[in-house]
Amino acid sequence: MEDLYIVDSTTISLFSDVLRGVGRNPKEGKKKGGIKVHTMIHSREDVPSLVRFSSAATHDHVFLKELELKKGSFVVFDKGYVDYARYASWDMEGVFFVTRQKENAVYESLEPFAVHQRDADRVMEDGVISIDVKGSPLLLRRVYYYDHANDRIYEFLSNNFELEATAIADIYRQRWQIESLFKRLKQNFPLKYFLGESQNAIEIQIWVSLIAQLILLVIKGRTEHRWAFSNLASFIRNHALTYIHLFKFLDNPNVDWNKLTLGDRNQLNIFQT
Repeated sequence: MEDLYIVDSTTISLFSDVLRGVGRNPKEGKKKGGIKVHTMIHSREDVPSLVRFSSAATHDHVFLKELELKKGSFVVFDKGYVDYARYASWDMEGVFFVTRQKENAVYESLEPFAVHQRDADRVMEDGVISIDVKGSPLLLRRVYYYDHANDRIYEFLSNNFELEATAIADIYRQRWQIESLFKRLKQNFPLKYFLGESQNAIEIQIWVSLIAQLILLVIKGRTEHRWAFSNLASFIRNHALTYIHLFKFLDNPNVDWNKLTLGDRNQLNIFQT
């Protein structure tokens, strides 16, 4: 899909309470703080196009106000972002969304859609529902979908009535990309320990990690050899101050090490062609 954006957040626990954590205060001991990294990525870019920070206690749907989406684009997010007023405004602006329905959602079923025979083993129901939004009805599409691979049932909501029900499920499946981004970030960068305890110091360290991840992805995309991101990050971390020709090694890890030594020790520009 040309314009598909994925929204999600990840929480980084802090030993300091500079930012309020989630959950109740413990009876004994001091409650840990937490920072929530709200992120939007384009499905074709795999890097953040928008990042905002908040305390871990901030509700996810607040981030939706930050999004500037053009007409005809799609945005996908999980059920933690429920905000029917925002859904209604997107519907008026011609912005499409795909999300999951909350278990306690109150709605009225209006009209069922016919399910194609070829999709009958996956699409259990497809139809129009109405949700009350400040006294006005919001018409949404509800797809009741069975995922055979995970033996799980999903209830999707969307304001797009043109795509096939299976396409709605496929759009939601694209969320794995942002989960991979968060996993990559937490596994390869030191976000368990922070050099400063102020909110500004914590945010700067996260920004630096995001920038480093972007640079590594650029390097990874320019190499001829297929590298796992974690292996690439580990090698560059260990040889950041070694005078070798980085791309010669990354393109051919089995090359004679002596042939990698740089005659000119000026800093290489990774964006040179």
